[in-house]
Amino acid sequence: MQANKTIDCDLLVVGGGINGAGIARDAAGRGLKVVLCEKDDLGAHTSSASSKLIHGGLRYLEYREFGLVRKALAERETLLKSAPHIMRPLRFVMPHVPGQRPAWLIRAGLFLYDRLAPRAFLPASSAIELAGHRAGAPLKPEFSRAFAYSDGWVDDARLVVLNALDAHERGATVLTHASCDEVTRRAAHWQARIEQGGAQLAVRARGLVNATGPWAARFAQRANRVAPHRALRLIKGSHIVVPRLFEHGCAYLFQHADGRVVFAIPYEETFTLVGTTDLDFEGDPGTAAIGEGETRYLCELANRYFKRQLAPSDVVWSYSGVRPLLEDDATSAAAATRDYYLERDADGPPLLSVFGGKITTYRKLAEEAVDWIAPLLGKAPGGAWTANAVLPGGDLFGPQPDSRGVLEFDRWVAALQRRHAWLPKPLALRYARAYGTRVEVLLDGCRALPDLGAEVAPGLHEAELRYLMAHEWAMDATDVLWRRTKLGLHLRPGVADQIDA
Repeated sequence: MQANKTIDCDLLVVGGGINGAGIARDAAGRGLKVVLCEKDDLGAHTSSASSKLIHGGLRYLEYREFGLVRKALAERETLLKSAPHIMRPLRFVMPHVPGQRPAWLIRAGLFLYDRLAPRAFLPASSAIELAGHRAGAPLKPEFSRAFAYSDGWVDDARLVVLNALDAHERGATVLTHASCDEVTRRAAHWQARIEQGGAQLAVRARGLVNATGPWAARFAQRANRVAPHRALRLIKGSHIVVPRLFEHGCAYLFQHADGRVVFAIPYEETFTLVGTTDLDFEGDPGTAAIGEGETRYLCELANRYFKRQLAPSDVVWSYSGVRPLLEDDATSAAAATRDYYLERDADGPPLLSVFGGKITTYRKLAEEAVDWIAPLLGKAPGGAWTANAVLPGGDLFGPQPDSRGVLEFDRWVAALQRRHAWLPKPLALRYARAYGTRVEVLLDGCRALPDLGAEVAPGLHEAELRYLMAHEWAMDATDVLWRRTKLGLHLRPGVADQIDA
């Protein structure tokens, strides 16, 4: 079939996960003409299946990944300030278990964790006595001591969308449900064929970025006709969501006898998120799903610590993603590095392939990627800008990243509620958390609740659906219920059909 439309651009980014969206945003902000294509929805795979943490990776210190931890820790507060509506600080409590990691080792690790990168507003680690602390009440009485430290939480799927939205508003073309079926290297450009909704698009790009996540090695070989220099190790991570196990706002990090750690995180007000597993994976990453053994593993680990006991029947939702980790000869999946590698090929029109990485370092990865490829496409070296920019909706107190957005978010929400007193408070808070200052776009022209249009499902009005379709590439109920929002957790079965209609 012949392509019926041709797009010329400086840079074609294939893959609409966090790394692809981040690179598209950075490149568009430096004046490059960018096309971003994703075969499914934005963030549909690995990037919406994370533990939803902005963290340095405390346990990586055990594997002497000091460079990765330092890099990730340096990004924590940068990211939190850039999007305080979809991110927030989170305090973690790690009960001490005699016979596992000794207390002195944990204290030493936390001392290092506190000092590997500057902290402007996240509190330092501390030791706590659980008997007198709110985090002790849900735990079995055998746990008397714990250590607390700070990291952050993120709505991972919305982070991807906001990067794509910023790229689009800076001139990038964003194509979702657009499969890049063929790429060919010509003398002066890459020729790509993209299929979207039955139409064939031809893209001529002077540079190509392969940000296809678990598919990156396969795509690199297809594009370059030779195997990439680094191999990927595909690791499946699964999470379960259960009714809330504790009332306070802290999260837990639990140690397992097998050396792994698992998080229990407050989630969507009335739930607890427990994860993750680490299993080597073979097959199509798009089909990854939790196994019965993983569900039992996570329930049993939670039961080791919590008074309230879980059974697999308590699980209200689960999700799995395949992490593309760099193959580094680690004996276990848990020990495999979470660092990234950018494979650079300038033998002709440039090709950059992204291998590995984690959400916390996506902005730095994108910056390094564009630092390399932009000069090859005629842009002067330098020009990095994202460290001092907010994401769409993050300008709560002005256009520059500011810790006020993090520390005074509740104050901003209260002002929003005063401006729109007709909005029910739970709905105002959800809008504030999802859209930040962009809530004013969603509410444009609305002066009373009926102005939001029909309530298609409880808490979901026509105005929000129109906004998500017009501005955030939402195309079906799954995009809305499980990525743009998490309303799927709160609504009755069958509501998706109403939304699709």
